[in-house]
Amino acid sequence: MHKHQLRLALATATAAALTGGLLTLTASTATAADSVHVPYADFNGDGIGDIVASAPFAYVNGRADAGQVVVLYGTATGVSSAKRTTISQDTAGSPGTAEAGDIFGADTAYADFNGDGYDDLAVSSSREKVGTDTNGGGVAVLWGSASGLTGKGVTVADPAPSSHDFWGKDLAAGDFDGDGKADLAVGNSSNTIHVFKGGFSSTGTAGGRYTIKPPIINGSNDYPYGPVSLTAGDVNGDNRTDLIVDGYETQSDYGWNTNYYVPGTASGLSVASAQALKPGIITAIGDINGDGYGDIVSGAGWDATTEDGTPVPDAANGGKVNITYGSASGPAGTAGITQNSGNVPGTSEKGDGFGWDLDLGDINGDGYQDLVVSSPTEDIAGVTNTGQVTVLYGSASGIDTASGIQGLAQSTADVPGNDEKNDLFGADVKLDDVTGDGKADLVIGSYENDGNGGLTYLPSNGTKITTSGSRSVAPSTSGVSTAGTPQFGVNFAD
Repeated sequence: MHKHQLRLALATATAAALTGGLLTLTASTATAADSVHVPYADFNGDGIGDIVASAPFAYVNGRADAGQVVVLYGTATGVSSAKRTTISQDTAGSPGTAEAGDIFGADTAYADFNGDGYDDLAVSSSREKVGTDTNGGGVAVLWGSASGLTGKGVTVADPAPSSHDFWGKDLAAGDFDGDGKADLAVGNSSNTIHVFKGGFSSTGTAGGRYTIKPPIINGSNDYPYGPVSLTAGDVNGDNRTDLIVDGYETQSDYGWNTNYYVPGTASGLSVASAQALKPGIITAIGDINGDGYGDIVSGAGWDATTEDGTPVPDAANGGKVNITYGSASGPAGTAGITQNSGNVPGTSEKGDGFGWDLDLGDINGDGYQDLVVSSPTEDIAGVTNTGQVTVLYGSASGIDTASGIQGLAQSTADVPGNDEKNDLFGADVKLDDVTGDGKADLVIGSYENDGNGGLTYLPSNGTKITTSGSRSVAPSTSGVSTAGTPQFGVNFAD
């Protein structure tokens, strides 16, 4: 999830929001290359990647928008609802209680926070009422185990509740000081980011904590301030995780933003060495060109002009993806991709939302990270906001926009479902090795069925993403109530 803390109310966001520049997106996408945060979550320690899909607006025991998270465990045949764990704040051992409006699962991030060899999950309920603070927010860490994510965990207490709201609206995990222990960065409605270092004990005590204030200039908009999203990954190849902070500028009420690179050092994240980056409010980090440095990919899914004709800086009609290549000194050269680049499917048209979400992973095992980009508000064959995703492949020279590109929609042969109005196919996307073969498979979230949500699984065949063996995963088979608009799959853990 981003503005309004996550991909909230996708039904009302759609094309109008995109053309106005106000997306309702959420959590960052990360591929952290360090000793703690491996590319794929593995909660049960079986060596196969697992997927966490949030349903932040799910009813829990009759309480609207209380929220749930669903873990789909990887198997030799991929992910399905047959092997899963569904967790809410009413799950035994989970901190807190499921209450209306908490939106448990607003953001999620994984790492082995207690050092037992199993990944754990940090989960926020960013609208949770804390005492008399209606939107104080909450963060919990749920423990992994040999049987998977247990639902048992600890609270990560807000150290400054009177200074902000929406505690946990942004989360990112990695090893920012390179000590081999997991750290957790937590955002809120202010521009102060709290970093918990050295993991967490069984009582929720961290090894230490410090704060950073990247050079975010908050706008004057009527939504919560603070970072738009946080993304963790190693950009300069020093085996310490760096942090990308997406933030607002004051020049426009539309939220055109500048992103900031904050490098990890032996003493933690260093704001003094921060660098400004190209805009975009959803970010992924991975080594696209195989040079050993993490590349920063950010999606700017808005148009080149607003509805009133105001030009938008560094934007393109239909959306744009900005790539900043990594180097030993951090961010280096940049490149932009639109639907008018090379043989990228489609045409850059206002409201398509190209870059709404994206992720990186090695689909064909060639050592170059590949890129999936969604355009969920794209119209297909006259059907409004049905959506599609585009898969582009990495190479020694970067993303290849000339060959091998795949365009996938629900009208593509053997992809489950149909192109329907407001499906928003590609509301979130995730590349993850969920079969254990060393190749990244694709999982796609959608708004499906008026906000129920759903997932589409498309495996890698070792060379490319294929529709053979594809399947859909519905909320009703995953322990998620379809009362209201649960938005199952609106956010995947990174």
